[in-house]
Amino acid sequence: MKDRKIKLVNYVAYGSTDFLGAGAFALTAAWLLYFYTTFCGLTPVQAGSIFAIARFVDAIAAPVMGYITDNFHKTKLGRKFGRRRFFLLISIPLVISYTFIWVSGMSYWYYLLTYIVFEIVYTMVLIPYETLAAEMTSDYKKRSRFTGARMFTAQLSAVFAAFIPGRLVEALGKDDPATFLYTGGIFTVIFICVLAFVYKFTWERPLEDILREEGDEEKLPFLENVKKVYVDLLSTLRVRTFRQHLGMYLGAYLSQDVFNAVFTYFIIFSLAQDAIVASNLMTVMYLLQILGVWLAMSITIKLNPAPAYRVAILLFMAGVIGYLTVYYANPSNLMVMLFILIGVAGLGRGGLNYIPWNNYSFIPDIDEVLTGQRREGVFAGMMTFIRKASQALAIFLVGVILEQAGFVSGETAQSQSALNAIMAILTIGTLLFLLVGLFISYRYKLTKESHTILLNEIDRLKAGGALNNMDSKTRSVVEQLTGWKSMQLWGNNPVGYKNKVNFKNLGDERKIKTS
Repeated sequence: MKDRKIKLVNYVAYGSTDFLGAGAFALTAAWLLYFYTTFCGLTPVQAGSIFAIARFVDAIAAPVMGYITDNFHKTKLGRKFGRRRFFLLISIPLVISYTFIWVSGMSYWYYLLTYIVFEIVYTMVLIPYETLAAEMTSDYKKRSRFTGARMFTAQLSAVFAAFIPGRLVEALGKDDPATFLYTGGIFTVIFICVLAFVYKFTWERPLEDILREEGDEEKLPFLENVKKVYVDLLSTLRVRTFRQHLGMYLGAYLSQDVFNAVFTYFIIFSLAQDAIVASNLMTVMYLLQILGVWLAMSITIKLNPAPAYRVAILLFMAGVIGYLTVYYANPSNLMVMLFILIGVAGLGRGGLNYIPWNNYSFIPDIDEVLTGQRREGVFAGMMTFIRKASQALAIFLVGVILEQAGFVSGETAQSQSALNAIMAILTIGTLLFLLVGLFISYRYKLTKESHTILLNEIDRLKAGGALNNMDSKTRSVVEQLTGWKSMQLWGNNPVGYKNKVNFKNLGDERKIKTS
């Protein structure tokens, strides 16, 4: 793939899409559970179940979307508008569904339906979008900059998600649910503008490259295509570096999901402050996350991403432990300490947001040397599903714990058992996932140097090079990254639907010859 010249506008356009990705996530994570239990009459379990049920639907939608975007170039629309970017285009009017989530006073079924509809639209955008960095360039540094642009936008959108509700609470009063409806409307307008911008200034791999690599593929009946989707989806877990990446990714993001889910409750109920204070603290946290992204990007480009990831984890852990200390010590300078600690946590969270997504953009290259295929859409489908499923599970469990601890929806004061549960979730729950990510990071071996070796080997194999001619250093690198022996690479394995079928056919041929 010959890289096109990448300008500043292309980096900005690519990154801006995370106003939808991270912006919607930030607003949802920080406020939606609170909105449901405060203004919509839902219990914590009912509110949490909405996230869980939506993930069940997404278990079907995400991998199907990944398969569709990998194959949409075979249609007239895909050839005209792009197999990935077409879905960004048609999502422009559909993101209006985000506003309807924030209407108060409706039934449980209304909230379930509106949330599911938006999640499907969200999947329609995020899966094709997450493939674009790998499609636009193969260069390590340029991909890292794309991820950096994305993460800067993600943190900026999170600042908006924290800041805007607080300002509307000041204007409308803390008991007015229109605060959240207006916030949802503002973000919807931003989403529409962003999707048009990213469609205009991004691109995909040339169609002729895709067709050349596919060769003469056999068309499959519908049910076999469905089977292919899930075989390919599960096959991603057979790539060693992807499994390690998932562990680091979940450690980074689940810790933040748990923290975000109860942070507003902690400030309002445990510390007896108001929503404006919660909004201001989250705004500072997200502002510091922008600096954290910049620091992590600088370190990752120069060094192995795993050490940068560990520094980020330790910063976030320091902030969380500080909050535990402040809660029980109740210092006289409480507000000063809260802002300092949330800033420290924000620096770490910025790195934890950047590093896993930077690592992810190189996973399809590792998969290519293993399978001989480009399967960005499959990995994007798996990533999106795991991300949303893990967030939903975290929020649902938070809701269950709160309800079991005696949290009462709509009440301005809560029992001591509920307050203890909020504190335990904020600290123990967050730290548990951070420790998991920290442990797995010591197994992660992808670096700038190993990625260069990997790309050189892919080029050699594409040029007709033999697996048994691989030099010892390259063999060590690719075996370590893939988790497979060198002679099993380049499609000589049953990883993925296509290779699995080929392996079975080879086995049948051997049986015929020996019978």
